[in-house]
Amino acid sequence: MDVVSDAISAVRIGQPSSNRLRVGGSWCTRLAPYEGAGFHVVLAGGCWLRPDGDGAPVTLGAGDVVLLPHGAGHVLADAPGDTARAVPFEQMRRPAGDPGGREAELLCGKYRLDHSRVHPLLAELPEVVHLPNRVGAHPELRAAVDLLARELDDRRPGSCLALPSLLDLLLIYMVRAWMAQAETGAWPTVLSDPVTTAALRALHSDPAAPWTNDRLAAEAGVSRATLARRFTTLVGRPPMAYLTWWRLTRTATLLRDTDTPLASVARETGYSSPYALSHAFSREFGVTPGRYRAQVRER
Repeated sequence: MDVVSDAISAVRIGQPSSNRLRVGGSWCTRLAPYEGAGFHVVLAGGCWLRPDGDGAPVTLGAGDVVLLPHGAGHVLADAPGDTARAVPFEQMRRPAGDPGGREAELLCGKYRLDHSRVHPLLAELPEVVHLPNRVGAHPELRAAVDLLARELDDRRPGSCLALPSLLDLLLIYMVRAWMAQAETGAWPTVLSDPVTTAALRALHSDPAAPWTNDRLAAEAGVSRATLARRFTTLVGRPPMAYLTWWRLTRTATLLRDTDTPLASVARETGYSSPYALSHAFSREFGVTPGRYRAQVRER
């Protein structure tokens, strides 16, 4: 596994959901804050998006993609301006049509995410990630959008599997596209540094291995001092501290998503015994692994 895949897998719950919205004339709808991430793909026409709070309105055109990675509430409308007219998204109906308004067709959806243990790569994403449709930009994202549009236009055998898979692919491509164009944020820099990337890839590929600073430095092809300096500066914590954090994050994911016995979870995440894992987990999460598993399944 790589860092981006692991970061998404650690927080993703269940399958994404989506709705196709066709509107025309004067329209305005509000999407409430959500415990996950929201997204919109403009299939045709255009509209405006205004995030809650002080965020500036964003113009969206055909082919544009927007991700709201922290589930921020927002308004979609035919034009900027008064948002008091917004109706809840669930109550939207295709309006009769006003020739003066903008027509639009959107794919609106959301991903269920567990924000209790978000990887710092995802945590530093801005409230709104706007990825305009530009010629030659982000070809993989454009291809995913085209495939989604075709799948929606012509529901063929296998669509029930194809659509969730394409939506998962869309999330990966949106994160990649942000990293490629980001002007701020630590993690695009982290993953462009060959030493830090090599170390992270090793830790994520086999978190249960008996890693030491010396062994990890050898894996990255640098001295222990060089690895410690570059990793700590870029990632924000020393290599072994990051490893401990990732092992416990991986433990939480396994407890949430599987029925794997604690002894097996301990082996998979690098702990010598269930007791050792339970002690470390309780110190970090404030509850035992068994209690944590019960709590997340009660939600």
